[in-house]
Amino acid sequence: MNEILFFGRNKYPKLIKNEPNLITKPIQFKFENENENENENENENEKQIKQISTGHFATIFLFENGKAIEYLKYSKQNPQKIQIEENIQKVTVGVENEAILTIEGNIQNDRIIQDIVSGSSSIYLLTSNQNAYGIGSNEYGQLGFDSETLPKTEKPVLMMKNVSKIFSGISSFYVFLLNSNQELFGCGDNRVGELGLGESRKEYYITELTKIQNIPKGKIIDIQCGYLHSIIKLYSCGNYKFNGLVKNKGIYEFTEIKSSLFKNDDNILDFSVGYDHTLILTSNSKLIGFGGNLYGELGNGDTNDQYIPIQIEIPKLRFNDNISNYHISCGYNNSFLYYSLPPSFPILKKI
Repeated sequence: MNEILFFGRNKYPKLIKNEPNLITKPIQFKFENENENENENENENEKQIKQISTGHFATIFLFENGKAIEYLKYSKQNPQKIQIEENIQKVTVGVENEAILTIEGNIQNDRIIQDIVSGSSSIYLLTSNQNAYGIGSNEYGQLGFDSETLPKTEKPVLMMKNVSKIFSGISSFYVFLLNSNQELFGCGDNRVGELGLGESRKEYYITELTKIQNIPKGKIIDIQCGYLHSIIKLYSCGNYKFNGLVKNKGIYEFTEIKSSLFKNDDNILDFSVGYDHTLILTSNSKLIGFGGNLYGELGNGDTNDQYIPIQIEIPKLRFNDNISNYHISCGYNNSFLYYSLPPSFPILKKI
């Protein structure tokens, strides 16, 4: 029952054998030894994709039965394939790290870990008592401390209390924390305004959690972070080459992305940000993208960067009537569009 489309760099690791290193249009991804004539109802839940997390050197496919397959860079031709047999709830991959959250939730300071998020070289933990912890590199202040005081840590350090959500990205050296009052805080790399702090805050590194004042109105549900740009729904900031705002300078506060491709009746179902590209899926089955495209990661058939939003032609989807159950996962320089079961029918128990 899997439907997975892949496009972008097919190398480090090489995920699809007998295909070129650059795949510039979406093609069907199949797991090794997957039989197209196999009875689709047989062990359906064990084969159904729940989540895909892909970074620079690794990609993890998580299934609804709590098992996972990880592909690691092994050689120029073949990846190392690892079966993970734990009861897994979520996986997250960065450039220099990865983390796996099991159904038991793991334990941090006698509290259950409810969520894990990867930055490029850091991992963030959210516990059941709404405490946010950071672990790993603090080179850019992405753990909320001065890098000279705390260059890195192998043990989780408390960043902030009363946190409802954490947002970072596979190639990001910065992080956003959202509290229960919908107040947004950020710290870390801010070289081209990717924290959205405004023109008055142009410091390269923000080494303490700072409140973001100019954020879009309405409830924040998701933020996606790239290397040098950030996206909140149809608002963006950061490097002009990647943020979709068609301006020849960095944007230092969140600004609305305007395009004829977005209409009032276009509901954004899902969006994802990779290293320098963004993909957006709408309720009328449009796939829209912008940003870096050196490896074909936008899936529009070429390798030219796109500074303004473009519509990407995708093959006919098997479950097009259930378009709201499709998700996007942008990697370092590749992309996945995949179908997963509706969240109202979980296989695993929630913590």
